[in-house]
Amino acid sequence: MARRDDIVAFADELLAVEAFPEYGRPGLQVIGADEVAKVVCGVSSSRELFERAGAAGAQLVLVHHGLFWRNEPLVVDRRLKGRLEALFAGDLTLVAYHLALDAHPELGNNALLAERLGARCEGEFAAIGAGARYDEPLTIEELATRLRDATGREPLVFSEGPERIRRVAIVTGGGGTRLIEAAHEGYDALVTGEPEEPALHAARELGIHFLAGGHYATETFGVKALAARLADEFGLDWEFLDLPNPV
Repeated sequence: MARRDDIVAFADELLAVEAFPEYGRPGLQVIGADEVAKVVCGVSSSRELFERAGAAGAQLVLVHHGLFWRNEPLVVDRRLKGRLEALFAGDLTLVAYHLALDAHPELGNNALLAERLGARCEGEFAAIGAGARYDEPLTIEELATRLRDATGREPLVFSEGPERIRRVAIVTGGGGTRLIEAAHEGYDALVTGEPEEPALHAARELGIHFLAGGHYATETFGVKALAARLADEFGLDWEFLDLPNPV
């Protein structure tokens, strides 16, 4: 057992959340049990996730996508009511880390995906992403295969860049808008989660490869890594609940 507040304070400091202000506050979003023995993690908040977390015997739920977003109405509708009811019924604490977890150089979605793609991180890209390099350049087919193996799904690929890829920009999730920025900064490819409609012609006209591996599929890495780190630090059990999403 460990104190909820100690766990949250440790995670907040580890991820330097003050550097990533958001509309939905990073860290603690719903207060549950004071003591925690088990953490359940998942990518996105949902009633199903919270119900399954309660059934799994968790006291704390860790997610990448929390309850609150700027583009949603400020009303507790049936959707939000159901999620809160599931959290309250299980006496579950909800902790959410979005941009801070994308950006972390060790536990972040982008750094971990770069590692799985066999690329060496050189620094940040677009504030929360990763800029990475291959010491031995590879083809777009090889990069697409590595992305498929990392995510477990076939990526969308626009093969519009150079024959050999040396530099790759990585922005998991909804990073498709960063394609032009990646091209202007001299990257050979952008790896992201979701595509944007202009991506095909932008990639073709700028001569850069574009790969989209799925928003959900590219953002399972960070919550797992953070949950494992918290478990090691505080002697907790942890479990990842997979609720696959085709987006």
